[in-house]
Amino acid sequence: MKKITILLVGIIFLFSGLVVAFAANEPPKEGGMLPDIKLSVPKSPEGKTYLGLKGDGSFTIPQIKANVVIIEIFSMYCPYCQKEAPVVNELYNAIEKNPDLKGKIKIIGIGAGNTPFEVDVFQKTYNVPFPLFPDEDFSIHKACGEVRTPFFIAIKINKKGTHQVIYSELGTIKGAEEFLKLIRKRSGLK
Repeated sequence: MKKITILLVGIIFLFSGLVVAFAANEPPKEGGMLPDIKLSVPKSPEGKTYLGLKGDGSFTIPQIKANVVIIEIFSMYCPYCQKEAPVVNELYNAIEKNPDLKGKIKIIGIGAGNTPFEVDVFQKTYNVPFPLFPDEDFSIHKACGEVRTPFFIAIKINKKGTHQVIYSELGTIKGAEEFLKLIRKRSGLK
């Protein structure tokens, strides 16, 4: 009987470990938190200023000076990402032109499997005005559940530095104004 109990406990621990390992490979869920993602501080002064960062080294997304951060996981080679780039640029412009939102909502892009060169080509080709970051070893992509692209995540950053995922979806945002209304509603921004 003792051996059976030990065997059952071992199986339970093994199964719970598999569940935790599997859960780590799921996309961030609404109401949850982002995985611990570290990005390099942008080299450009414009990128640093936009994100409210200083110095060099790395940072985590909740360290961005904003109330809400919208993250697009894209790939330079994704035709949907290419088609969506003007819509996301329109979203950025709608935020920056609105005095009630400018500085409160920021956008970044993470290029899944893309090198710094590829991210730079995408940024120049599609005139992307917000910072893009390479993820050439797919480490961020894996931490986010190996999502297909484009994938959008929005987090609300709380005053104490904690954060909560308020949007996590595969696919295009379809329209800048509609998406912005949704993000404002979910974040509580007026």
